[in-house]
Amino acid sequence: MRLTTATTRTQESILATNKMLKNTYLLLSMTLLFSAAMAGVSMVLNLPHPGMIITLVGYFGLLFLTHKFSNSALGLVFVFALTGFMGMTLGPILNMYLHVFSNGHELIMTALGGTGVIFLGLSAYALTTRKDFSFIAGFLMVGILVAFIAGLAAVFFSIPALSLAVSAMFVLLMSGLILFETSAIIHGGETNYILATVSLYVSIYNLFLSLLQLLAAFGGDD
Repeated sequence: MRLTTATTRTQESILATNKMLKNTYLLLSMTLLFSAAMAGVSMVLNLPHPGMIITLVGYFGLLFLTHKFSNSALGLVFVFALTGFMGMTLGPILNMYLHVFSNGHELIMTALGGTGVIFLGLSAYALTTRKDFSFIAGFLMVGILVAFIAGLAAVFFSIPALSLAVSAMFVLLMSGLILFETSAIIHGGETNYILATVSLYVSIYNLFLSLLQLLAAFGGDD
């Protein structure tokens, strides 16, 4: 009887994990496509960048609402609002790279390809090894906070070298966040697919921008 109960619980756990993964990756795919579409609209309309203050207020405000309503249908509305907003802010940045660098298209496509390879590679590693990466939670929290503050300092004080260092930090931190979030889904640490989607989306978004900045700094043609 105990063996049967244990087996049943294991099967239920596996089914729940598979469902969580399916829902998360499906929603992530949809939000990435929606975000890309919004970035394309922003580029075609040649919209100006809203600025750091509006971007931060919009991002953290929509992120808060997504977390608050993550257990209801409104959570889906806000996750698309968040990713769509971030896509709109991405459009002017991409236009800038296209106008400033003669090889801007190559830089963007290389950063996009690199982001895809890193995400798929790390996700596959976490899924196949099933290693528990919960131990890096504290490191990621502190690292992201430090990188965020350093990034603001690089912008306000116009320090290019610090900006590049922050981009390199974000590549490592976002890679770690992908491992952490995928591991959390596998081991039951994250059971809300909306929150998992947001975490992975933010990781991919920041990873792409960080790679793009590094590629432009070391391989961009003015």
